[in-house]
Formats: sequence, C-alpha cells, structure tokens
Amino acid sequence: MAQQLIDYPSLWIERLARFGYASKGVVYGIVGLLAAQAAFGTGGKTTDTQGALQTLVEQPFGQLLLALVAIGLIGYVLWRFVQAIKDPENKGKDAKGLAQRIGYAINGFIYAGLAFSAVQILLGSGNSGNSNSTEDSTARLLSQPFGQWLVGTVGALIIGLGFYQFYNAFSAKFRRELNLTQLSDAERKWVISTCRFGLLARGIVFCIIGWFLIQAGTQYDAKAAGGLDEALQSLAQQPYGPWLLGIVALGLVAYGIYMIVKARYSQLVVH
Repeated sequence: MAQQLIDYPSLWIERLARFGYASKGVVYGIVGLLAAQAAFGTGGKTTDTQGALQTLVEQPFGQLLLALVAIGLIGYVLWRFVQAIKDPENKGKDAKGLAQRIGYAINGFIYAGLAFSAVQILLGSGNSGNSNSTEDSTARLLSQPFGQWLVGTVGALIIGLGFYQFYNAFSAKFRRELNLTQLSDAERKWVISTCRFGLLARGIVFCIIGWFLIQAGTQYDAKAAGGLDEALQSLAQQPYGPWLLGIVALGLVAYGIYMIVKARYSQLVVH
C-alpha cells in the first residue's frame, strides 16, 4: 500500500506526459494539414501553432477539443520541467547533461506559452492571429545591449537545432526512446520512416526560422524575423513552391504522428 502511494504521483506524471506528447502531435498535425491543403489548392492556409489552436476551436465541439489539448500541453510542460529538474533520464551534471536539461526547461517555457494561448482562446481573450509574436520578441531582443548579436546567436542556435533534427532523422537515435516490440517488422519500418520524415521536415523549418533571425540581426530589423507560419510561406514563394510546401507540410503531419507514437510507445522514466 505504501509503495502504491509513492508510485501514484509518478503514474500521473507519466500519463500527463503521454497526453502531452499526443496534444503536441495534434497541434503539429493541424499545422501540417492546413499547409498541405494550401499547397495542393484544396483550401487551408499556412499558420503556426497558435493558428492551429484557433483553427481547432472553430471546429464542432472545438471548445472541448481545445480544452483537452490545453490540458495535454500543460502535461507536456510539466514533463519537460520534471526532465530538467529531477533528471529521471540521468543526463547528469556535466556540460552535455546540463545543456540537455536546460534545453528541456526552455522547451517547457515555450510550450507553457502555447498552453497559455490555448487557455486565452478558451476564455475568449486570445488574439486573432494578426500579431507576430516572433517579431515582437525579436524587437525586444534588438533593443537590448548587443541586441544584434543576441538575435544572431539565437538564430544560429535554432539552425543548430535544425541540424540536430537532421542528425536524429538519419541516425534514428529516437528509436532508443521507443518500445516498438509489440509491432511487426513492417509496422516498425513504417513508424520509423514516418518519424524520420517528420524530423527532417521540422529540421527544415528550424533552419529557415534561424536564417530569418540572423537576417533580422544583421539588418537590425525585427520585421525580417519570422516563425513557423512565415517559414512555410517562404517555401511557397520558391520555385516549385507548392511542391516544396506540400512535402514539408506532409512532413509536419508526419512529425505530429511521431509525437503520437511517442505518446504511445515512449519508455518514460519517472521517479
């Protein structure tokens, strides 16, 4: 009985973490689906994660769906902070381990902002998607001492994250986090290929966003910055734009599937 009481909080943290991964997958799936529709001329639009939340609430039973996603995002944030503070994966306190744990915390703060946006939309106080939060944040950074260097550094770090997504996709290191023994060989191959495709697409988007920030820093112009929506728009404006946008959009859908796979098959260590 005492052991059950000890394990009870851990069980709920694990459930919230899995629900969080699934909610993140839903958000990215919506972004990718809308962009794919825009690319293939069947409606849709390019948008970011906040735009995906706004789209979700406009659907039948949208308030309920968005409330569930908001709870899931809060669970995801909680899990990221548990990873950063309690270090259940034993990343350690050396330079590499601390960098990973700091990365978890930063990711937690980013998705805390998205969860807050979801709550705002539910309460009817969310914005209509007209403001550019990336541009606003960039303008604040530029106004600081050495602001141009700060913005450029953030851009370079985001490009670095993009290349890490490429590395993760090609090396398939993410397989270590998943327990796919219940699946057949054919199902495992399909799942791994889908996850790789999703990571590649996310890496491309990160690299574009990072480049936007470097441009904003060198030009001292916050308007040159852009987030996920602007990255997708820039793809559409290139030669063979609809094809490029369509491929990356489907990749974002694949990334959403990857998150749902993590929700189901991740080997979470919670203590």
